[in-house]
Amino acid sequence: MPIGDLLAYHAGKDPTRPAVTFNDMSVSYAELDARSNRKARQLAGLGVSEGDVVTLAVPNGHEFYETAFAIWKLGATPNIVSSKLPTAELQAIADIAKPRLIIGEETVRLEGWDFLATGTSPSEDLSADPLPTKVSPRWKMHTSGGSTGRPKVIVDKLPGLHDLGKAPPGQNVGETMLNPGPLYHNSPFIGTFHCLFSGGHVVEMGRFEPLRALELIERYGVNWVNFVPTMMNRIWRLSDEQRSSFDLSSLRVVFHMASVCPQWLKQAWIDWLGPERIFEVYGGTELLGGTTINGHEWLEHKGSVGKVIPGFQMRLMDEQGNECALGEVGEIYFLPDKGPNSTYEYIGAHAKSVNGWQTYGDLGYMDEDGYLYIADRRTDMIISGGANIFPAEVEAALDQHPDVESSIVIGLPDDDLGQRAHAIVQMVEGARARSDADALRAFLFDRLVRYKIPRTFEFTSENLRDDAGKARRTKLRDERVVNAS
Repeated sequence: MPIGDLLAYHAGKDPTRPAVTFNDMSVSYAELDARSNRKARQLAGLGVSEGDVVTLAVPNGHEFYETAFAIWKLGATPNIVSSKLPTAELQAIADIAKPRLIIGEETVRLEGWDFLATGTSPSEDLSADPLPTKVSPRWKMHTSGGSTGRPKVIVDKLPGLHDLGKAPPGQNVGETMLNPGPLYHNSPFIGTFHCLFSGGHVVEMGRFEPLRALELIERYGVNWVNFVPTMMNRIWRLSDEQRSSFDLSSLRVVFHMASVCPQWLKQAWIDWLGPERIFEVYGGTELLGGTTINGHEWLEHKGSVGKVIPGFQMRLMDEQGNECALGEVGEIYFLPDKGPNSTYEYIGAHAKSVNGWQTYGDLGYMDEDGYLYIADRRTDMIISGGANIFPAEVEAALDQHPDVESSIVIGLPDDDLGQRAHAIVQMVEGARARSDADALRAFLFDRLVRYKIPRTFEFTSENLRDDAGKARRTKLRDERVVNAS
């Protein structure tokens, strides 16, 4: 069924069923359908039509959901970006995506592009009646790479159609899910909209807060949630009394993805909720391929991100394109069963490819049972005095310290070593006065071989990762290189 028609379909079955709850206000399927019909007519009046691209720089909330469905009702494609993008970065994306319309805050209005400010409601005289059915040729476009130079647009090759008999990944049809992540990231976007496509209930947080996440799970009987390790860490740092004060019995599945989860943190969650509720996925927006693992498997293969998912092949290769032996670190490549580039296409970039096999740029190794272990990203690896240092491993050790909120390890130029490992550390609020590099070094001596311990430390009160667990490593590295020169 065309995804623009799905709200009306579910409203026809149960018009009062809640579709999206945000800030304790629920919008039913019938209401969301009517709102998105009026919004579609507003966008059509601004020139949006079938096959067009609309750049959507709207924060999480009711407006985001009704606007996305409005775009699909017109047979257009949403190009989802952060609502907080600086003007220059939004301009670079617009130059590539060439949208018919940009929707965002007034502060990023771009000259030369048709623009609609967020919060601009459709005229009262616009009808809420159904529109003629249209099918978007490509159901979504996300962006990536803005922190490392010119961004690229990742176009999903699937058209705007949904199989009503197909449940969302890891969900059951009609379940209630909590969305704690920004919708401009691929995983939260897919999870929430597939939930709505299947007639489920999305409880939207807007912005993640650890205590509030637990409150919402209990209040709305949430069945499914997708966290990133940063969120899991913030929830775990709540007191035992706070965590145990909520009824989480409705919670059937906790998915986590997007960045490496420290083993100690994953073990803590398994001990807390049980291995049958903890699932991990490794992959990327391009859907080149991926892996998955449940909690029981992980206990047998600690540190693994799982086996390759059906429909894809996986191979680890060295820099010469040779397949790596078991246990040998190499770059992780995937090949869809339908062939190279069958799941996506880039605008503004070219994929790294070896005989059709493509990579997200991550390094890892495989055990004898076919389970994958992530080492790091090749671009993030630090070569110091000829030794390879994987920042993710160092960060996982640092984040075990009770006073550390988050950490980022980068490589900085060093006359003697070539590169030195430099740690940027965000301390928890009550511990900032105790920021002490020597204490952190002593803590790491019991957890890391000496050459992996950062040579230098700096402390910050700023958040190092966003709510999706992402960090702009290149930007952090470049700022420090420039300041040192």
